[in-house]
Amino acid sequence: MNKLVKYILVDLLRSKVIVIYTVFLLVLSFSIFNMEDNAAKGIISLLNVVLFMVPLVSIIFSTIYIYNSAEFIELLVSQPLKRQRIWLSLFWGLTIAICLAFLIGVGIPMAIYAPGITGLVFVGCGMVLSVVFVSIACWAAVRIRDKAKGIGLVIVLWLYFSLLFDALVLLFLFQFSDYPIEKTMIAITALNPIDLGRILILLHMDISAMMGYTGAIFREFFGTLPGMTLTVAALALWCICPIWLSQRYFKRKDL
Repeated sequence: MNKLVKYILVDLLRSKVIVIYTVFLLVLSFSIFNMEDNAAKGIISLLNVVLFMVPLVSIIFSTIYIYNSAEFIELLVSQPLKRQRIWLSLFWGLTIAICLAFLIGVGIPMAIYAPGITGLVFVGCGMVLSVVFVSIACWAAVRIRDKAKGIGLVIVLWLYFSLLFDALVLLFLFQFSDYPIEKTMIAITALNPIDLGRILILLHMDISAMMGYTGAIFREFFGTLPGMTLTVAALALWCICPIWLSQRYFKRKDL
């Protein structure tokens, strides 16, 4: 498995998309930090871009790569290798390549301009989101044979998590504003990994006080040790569940 992961990783690191993604994040991060007069403002500005772009690149690039590697995957399946091993090698290769690009593109500027717990949490959340959306991409690519439909599905999923989910939550808040829905809101937040990452970063920056009553609720729960533990567990489930479901389906899929 290590040799297979190494081969896939080397192939991915030669990809122009990964190189451009790394350089873009690096230039963007340095530019934002140089334009802002303090690190906190730079992190907030970079947060909005990262939470929008990292899931997009992770899910679309991974999906396209899996579809383009269909013949290579079929060749591997014909060899005396377990299907689970093949699929997990592909997942780990994609995960390491995309996380490495993010670590270089954002981690280096963050270490220079914002060393500390907030910068560490920011980089950690970005890498976890990369893993989550690579995992979702693997699930979508293995479930749908048609490339156009598969890419269309992951774009819809990205739009849902990035934009539509928050709109639906606002609608829910508006419709049930007269009821005590604080605990329900915390449970709903766990259904979106992007929101979990955003909340973790903002709480470590102590900006939740600027978020009003909702921010106070989130800080009361997510700011505690049990809340942090549940948040990390929820993000871990987002990483594990899609790839687990995809490898189960891949084991019995007729190629």
